[in-house]
Amino acid sequence: MLIDAANSPNQRLPYEFPNNISVFIKREDLLHPQISGNKFRKLKYNLYAARQMGYNTLLTFGGAYSNHIAAVAAAGDKFGFNTIGIIRGEELVDKINDNLTLRLAQQQGMQLVFVSRADYRGKTEPDFIQKLNDQFGEFYLVPEGGTNQLAVQGCTEILTAQDKQQFDYVCCAVGTGGTIAGIIESSSEQQTILGFPALKGDFLQAEIQRWTHKTNWRLIPDYHGGGYAKTTSALLQFVQNFKAQTGIEIEPVYTGKMLFGLFDLIHKHYFPANSQILVIHTGGLQGNLSTRFMMSR
Repeated sequence: MLIDAANSPNQRLPYEFPNNISVFIKREDLLHPQISGNKFRKLKYNLYAARQMGYNTLLTFGGAYSNHIAAVAAAGDKFGFNTIGIIRGEELVDKINDNLTLRLAQQQGMQLVFVSRADYRGKTEPDFIQKLNDQFGEFYLVPEGGTNQLAVQGCTEILTAQDKQQFDYVCCAVGTGGTIAGIIESSSEQQTILGFPALKGDFLQAEIQRWTHKTNWRLIPDYHGGGYAKTTSALLQFVQNFKAQTGIEIEPVYTGKMLFGLFDLIHKHYFPANSQILVIHTGGLQGNLSTRFMMSR
C-alpha cells in the first residue's frame, strides 16, 4: 500500500517583496510523479480504506482534463486496483487519442465510461450510483475531486510542526475544498489560511464548513480568471515568468491562479510587514502536459 509521504520541502521564492515579506512554497508536487500533490494526500486514506474493506475496484468521476482522474488511474495501476472513470461528456468517446489525460488513464488500466452532462449531474444520486453498481459490480466510490472525510484527514498531514510555528499565512488553491479544509484543521490558532478558488460562485464557503469548524480562514474570490479551466493572458504570462525566475513549474488552473493572486495582494499591501507566507504547490502538472500535447497536434 501507499507508504507515508515524507514531508515535502519548503523552498523560499527568490523575490524581494515589499515590507520585508517572505514567501516559501511547499513542494507537494514532488511527492510522486503521477499521484501528485494534494491528490496523493486525498487518496492515501481512501486507498487504505478500500483495501481494508476488501474492494478491488475504485470508481470515480471527472472531466476531460481531470487531475483527479489521472491520479486515480495511476494509483490503481501502482497499488493493484481496477479503476473505472465516469467521464463527463459523451462526445469525448471518439477523442481519446486527442486527449493526453484520458489516454494515459486508459493506458494505466482505467476503464473510461462516457456519460452525458445531464446524467453526470446525477453523480451523487443513490439511483445513479445503484445503476453503476448493477453495471460494474461492487466498487469503492471516490467522489469527484476526491474530497471526503478521509481525503480531509490526508490533507491534515500537509503542514509540519515547524510550518505551524514559522508561518503567519498559508495560501492554497481551492477546487472542491478538501485540501484547504485539511490544512485549516491542522493549522495553529495564530495562522491565517487563505484559499484562492479556481471556480466562480459562493458555494465553497459552505462546502469547506462541512469539514471544519475552525474560523482562522477566508477565501479570496477575485483571482479565478473567469472560472475553472479558464485563464487570461496575464495569468499565462505570469506562469511562464514564474518558471523562468524560480525553476518551478506551475499550472494556470490552480497553483498559478493562487500565486498570481498572492503576488498582487502583496503589492497592494494586503499583508502586514514582516509576514512569513507559505504557499502550497498542489501539483496537477499533468494538465500542462495535456496542453502541450494538444498544441503539438
